[in-house]
Amino acid sequence: MDSTCIPKPSQSTMQPRLDGRKPPVGVHHYSRKKRLLPRIIAWTVSFLTIFLLFMGFLYSSLQPFETLRDLWVESAMTTMSHQYLAKWFFTDAQIQKILDSNQAKDLGNSDPALINTHSTNNNTELIDISQNGFNGYLLKVNNPGSVRVAATHYLGKIGERAEDIAKETGAVAVINGGMFSDPQGNGNGGHPQGILISRGNVLYRDSGVSSYDIIGINQRNVLVLGHYTLTNIKRMGIRDAVTFGPLLVVNGKPAITHGDGAWGIAPRTAIGQTKDGTILMLVIDGRQIGSLGATLKDVQDIMLKYGAYNVANLDGGASTVLYYHDQIVNHPSSPYGERHAPSFFIVK
Repeated sequence: MDSTCIPKPSQSTMQPRLDGRKPPVGVHHYSRKKRLLPRIIAWTVSFLTIFLLFMGFLYSSLQPFETLRDLWVESAMTTMSHQYLAKWFFTDAQIQKILDSNQAKDLGNSDPALINTHSTNNNTELIDISQNGFNGYLLKVNNPGSVRVAATHYLGKIGERAEDIAKETGAVAVINGGMFSDPQGNGNGGHPQGILISRGNVLYRDSGVSSYDIIGINQRNVLVLGHYTLTNIKRMGIRDAVTFGPLLVVNGKPAITHGDGAWGIAPRTAIGQTKDGTILMLVIDGRQIGSLGATLKDVQDIMLKYGAYNVANLDGGASTVLYYHDQIVNHPSSPYGERHAPSFFIVK
């Protein structure tokens, strides 16, 4: 304090409060607002940046945005419960255009006469075909005569699991098979669709239709793919069959030559056959950390790499499963474990 008894500014601003009271309320709020303002600006800029990038991802015609957008739409539309992720941003016409531009071509029916099935070697070989983006397995079955279709014992009521089918039939290997009714993902696997044939017996067929899409095996142990009437199915000696699709390779020709197949990224199951008769069974995990899933183009390319001459896509998603030598080899995507299904391809 100087001679005028007036405190110096330095003394008043630096001196701590000794009465224990807090600083003036106005000063505290002003300081907090000054600290908060930069954060609000940063959050706003980040949100706008993410929003603009997302809009660019959805609507840009530039690569790779267009490819990623197509995968977004396809993956959403091939699920039962998440189609809104596509429908929120695109009209039905836009969605259909995206799907049409990437889907597999219809190559017609396979020719059974082009396949040689004289092998009686009962060896099987499991191959890990995992790559960047997904984990998967390919089972080679040298003797096609050991492969057939098995159905749930409770057809029309409830499906069964792959391991149940293996124990009941004594199968070495089991993969899931054809399509079935699954409203809103809550089906119990007991109601097949299309056609279901096991050991020459037609266990189920849709009523009111004259022909069926089949993934079947005839009496010569040839994998037969195509669209046939029931009369033709019997005339061709189809002993086992299910319905699903699309067909990915027919008579050595790939069906997907542009795009990715229009089914997005998901768990996959497929069956194929080489010209020498070897059956190929493929499963790919998806919808999980470390394995997002595969496109149909991925499935097609893997099967072609291992010599497939005919290939069909089977039911995938939460149904995808491979049971081999008393254990589940892959990791089914359903949080409840193995899914109940009406039909399976088995190896005896």
